[in-house]
Amino acid sequence: MTVVLAEGDVLGQRLAAGTTDLVSQNPGPMDELVKAGKIVPNSVTPFQLAELGVAVKAGAPKPDVSTPAAYKAALLAAKTIGYSHGCSGTNIAASIAQLGLTEQLKAKTKFTTEGRGPVTDYLRRGDFELGLQQSNIMAGVLGVDFVGPVPAPLNKACQSNLGLTTVSKAPDAARAFIQFAASPAAAPLLRKTHAAPFKP
Repeated sequence: MTVVLAEGDVLGQRLAAGTTDLVSQNPGPMDELVKAGKIVPNSVTPFQLAELGVAVKAGAPKPDVSTPAAYKAALLAAKTIGYSHGCSGTNIAASIAQLGLTEQLKAKTKFTTEGRGPVTDYLRRGDFELGLQQSNIMAGVLGVDFVGPVPAPLNKACQSNLGLTTVSKAPDAARAFIQFAASPAAAPLLRKTHAAPFKP
């Protein structure tokens, strides 16, 4: 199996070319793909929940984010903060609003843009001092140091679903993978990646 990080136009091109069997997306974007006829509707299956995390460029000082007060202080102390527009970005913005920091952080907040990679790519380039995104996307990435999860009760996890593409050339194998990913047997593997199995 080959796993490719593709979003936006890149994902659209791969679907149009018929080179993708499975897609993993948050519920909103997955619903759009179903409506567009790109994903088989009855194949869509929730399989993981990924909490929000904090990361810095490798070698940079790691702030304390172990409590809401410490997390708030880290956000205020950072020169630049970066996150995405997706599920994690929406939930991060909500946590910042919960702390009453939306206006204070606005001037130093930057967002990822299509084609320039996830938050970890921005951290490696030095575009952000503090990166916020799903923990499973940032932990273990070369050139980045994972600091830790956003503290409870500010940490709202993002759900990921798997779906079979309508252009899949190996639908049976793809459906078998979906079934495995949502099974108890996959739970230990998900936890190794800083994610958790989906629970309704």
